[in-house]
Amino acid sequence: MGIDPGTNTAGYGFLEVQGRSVRCLVLGDIALHALKDPYRKLRHLFDRVGALIEMYHPDEVALESPFFGENVQSMLKLGRAQGVAMAAALTHDLPVFEYAPRRIKQAITGRGSASKEQVAALLKSMLHVEYDIRRLDATDGLAVAMCHYFLSSAPINEACGGERKKALGGGLKATSRQGSSSWESFVNANPDRLVQPEKTKRTAGNLENKSKQTIQKIKP
Repeated sequence: MGIDPGTNTAGYGFLEVQGRSVRCLVLGDIALHALKDPYRKLRHLFDRVGALIEMYHPDEVALESPFFGENVQSMLKLGRAQGVAMAAALTHDLPVFEYAPRRIKQAITGRGSASKEQVAALLKSMLHVEYDIRRLDATDGLAVAMCHYFLSSAPINEACGGERKKALGGGLKATSRQGSSSWESFVNANPDRLVQPEKTKRTAGNLENKSKQTIQKIKP
């Protein structure tokens, strides 16, 4: 399940993955703009995310992580919505992953500065889904799920198995609970990908000549 939390509209999308085959189950949005009380908005978002989880039974939940902007009040409100969506997933004992907005766009389109329309168009091409141009929050939520699928199925994360670490703004890090030891796990699992540096044979004569050249260079 992918969620794009918002204070007025929250988008979501569900993917079904079987091996290398992936398809969209459903995408939609949760309208919050009709509720004036900010706390009722948060309660409604929590209830709707929980209801969707109980309906579609996802294995994992991915969210768009906070971004830093100039409007502090907007950031705080958005952070509350993200926290509520996260709490709804955690209440159902689901693992939560976060991805920065630019990383999500880059995973889908190859460009971190892509527009919502470009993201939606690529998702339509990849997953053969229809969307309403006036409701792009839904495709944003689906993009979060698709980003998680792309990054979690990368070779480095497959090598790490269940020891993948979740990081704020970065989604899956290529690290395990022991940090950089995941690279060791990846190399052990894929020895054919290890490139050995060429060894240069250095003789005593070569070292002596190089020493003389160095002395000559620094001689006044």
